[in-house]
Amino acid sequence: MVSSIGAEKVSESPFVSKYQAFLDSSYKKEIERLAEHYPQKRSLNVNFQDLEKFDYELADSLLRDPDTHLEALQESVERINIPLLDEQDFKPHVRFFNLPADACPLIRNLGVDSLRKMVQIDGVIKQITDIMPKIKNSTWECLACGNTYKIAQKEHAINKPHMCECKSREFKLIVEDSDYIDYQKILVQEPLELLKGNEQPSTFEVHVYDDLVNMVTAGDRIKITGILRLRPSKKNKLVFERFLESNFLEKTEEKFEELEILPEEKEKIEELSKDPLIYDKLIQSLAPTIYGHDDVKEAIIMQLFGGVKKVLPDDQKIRGNVHVLLVGDPGAAKSMMLMAVDRVAPKSVYTSGKTTTGAGISATAVKDEFGEGGWTLKAGALVLASGGLALIDEFDKMDTQDRSALHESLEQQTISVAKAGIVTRFKTETSVLAAANPKNARFDPMDDLINQIDLPVTLMSRFDLFFIIRDELDRTKDKNIAEHILKNHKSGENFAQSKKTGKSLTKEEQETLESLLPPIEPELLKKYISYARQNVFPVLSKEAIKAISDFYIELRDRGREEGQYAATHRQLEGLIRLSEASARVRLADEVKKSDAERAIRLLKDSLEKAFTDRETDRLDIDILTTGKSHSKRQTMKEIMKIVRDITKEEDTAVIEKVVSEADKLGIDEDRARDAINDLLKQGDLYKPPEGQGRAVKPVD
Repeated sequence: MVSSIGAEKVSESPFVSKYQAFLDSSYKKEIERLAEHYPQKRSLNVNFQDLEKFDYELADSLLRDPDTHLEALQESVERINIPLLDEQDFKPHVRFFNLPADACPLIRNLGVDSLRKMVQIDGVIKQITDIMPKIKNSTWECLACGNTYKIAQKEHAINKPHMCECKSREFKLIVEDSDYIDYQKILVQEPLELLKGNEQPSTFEVHVYDDLVNMVTAGDRIKITGILRLRPSKKNKLVFERFLESNFLEKTEEKFEELEILPEEKEKIEELSKDPLIYDKLIQSLAPTIYGHDDVKEAIIMQLFGGVKKVLPDDQKIRGNVHVLLVGDPGAAKSMMLMAVDRVAPKSVYTSGKTTTGAGISATAVKDEFGEGGWTLKAGALVLASGGLALIDEFDKMDTQDRSALHESLEQQTISVAKAGIVTRFKTETSVLAAANPKNARFDPMDDLINQIDLPVTLMSRFDLFFIIRDELDRTKDKNIAEHILKNHKSGENFAQSKKTGKSLTKEEQETLESLLPPIEPELLKKYISYARQNVFPVLSKEAIKAISDFYIELRDRGREEGQYAATHRQLEGLIRLSEASARVRLADEVKKSDAERAIRLLKDSLEKAFTDRETDRLDIDILTTGKSHSKRQTMKEIMKIVRDITKEEDTAVIEKVVSEADKLGIDEDRARDAINDLLKQGDLYKPPEGQGRAVKPVD
């Protein structure tokens, strides 16, 4: 004998007839189409606004008591007379989307007032488990008489029969005869753009079932409709944990920013964009407490506004995000710069290389308690910052293995994961602003810059702009910096004292304080950037195309005769992105020649300061792409030829003799010895034991 326990009758509910009338009038065709594809498709998606128009009170009651109403809806769907293709039961899920604003709280505000009510939340998936089977109807067998019972499982803890007809209380779960449903857990994090100051994003656990599983992956921006429920805490029996039992789930397009911009703010933004001094005002508004570095600030402003992402007819995507790398001496305000950018970027994630792993910055599959002992996909900083800005301090302190995760992200704007049988790809449409220190703490003016940066050239080449920030001993500059810092501190002291004592600032103190304020306040700047990125998509003008093309060809021509490269297509694409960003600042629909010239100036200054060959005094992009200048590689070839010629006649090539022969070819001693050391490092030469460290031989 099989008994069914736990099935509740809803046919007598007063809501059934109302919902049947609603479905007949508004969703009859959708139900018929669903029946044709059932059970491959098992959900009827209902726009909540349609129910509001049909019966406002019924819709309001659904939000307050979703359990009762969803059961009534289920009964209503099953009652509708639809000819099915076969004999199977037609029991689709009814799912609601587009809930009203008062039913869409922030994740951090989900409290007891929302308990057992239907709500809709917005967030980014931080972690997601693999699919797991969950019991829907459990089958129990009495150990005394063999009777079996079916029990519907609705609570978080498993339900079992209390007593058999034979008065026995001993039961065994029949696993193979129980009914299961696909189940998955999702950890959702608040969108970063909704946070203020240094607020930490709240996270929330969501349970999805049946056909909602595997619809999304870690890093996706989603909206979820569900019922807020409680479950006992594993640590404290008096405390309960919240989770959302999903009813509807959809992936939403991830935008850079969704800040609410008031009409008067929009008017201010448009007025600012027409100001001929707008670029200067933006530079002065970014990190005003940091003296100088206007070229770096201008580049970061261009990065914040960004270029235009393109999707070509063959579905190939070209990134619009600009990447900037700062490498500088200690105390050069790199970290302060990143912190300042974090305050004005509409969406950003700040992380430090010292405490960041590859999993923490990219994505990974992990096995932990959240996954009920199974594997979960976990999104890192770049994935969570997708659509915004990732700020990475102490970039050089990251482990080599962790940095390797960035290669794909910076160029392809994705991160691929293949771990523990999980193969997926995350979207990381993120601009990266990274800061690093020289290898030996400070820059050595006598050595090549590339030798002093502890970063792989394959990673550096993916950045659009590079800035070398040196702490130079300049008396005038030192005096200006000291005055600026002291002025900031003095104003801060006066302001703090004024708040403490209630005494008003003097006219001079007030003027000094106002002089330190940015021309554009941070909140307005944040909305300015957001507005431009959402609404402005400039197109290159003929004049801009010619200016960019002429400059690029000029760079290529510089070393064409000697086979030396001053630019690659990456620099060309970087120019386009920077030109588009410059036009976005003006909220312009067209990239003008002046925008192209600004981009050219920034790129040229960036490249010449970082990648000029000291031997030839020429810009050499090979320094960036290979780690060695064209002239150095030529010197290494000459030295290698000298060593081979000597070892044809002798067993080994004495280093002093190699240097002497190199001098005859115009290669001075320092360059020759550097080339020998480089050849030894890369394994083309070695020092044989018989040479006592004073001779070399070719490896082959």
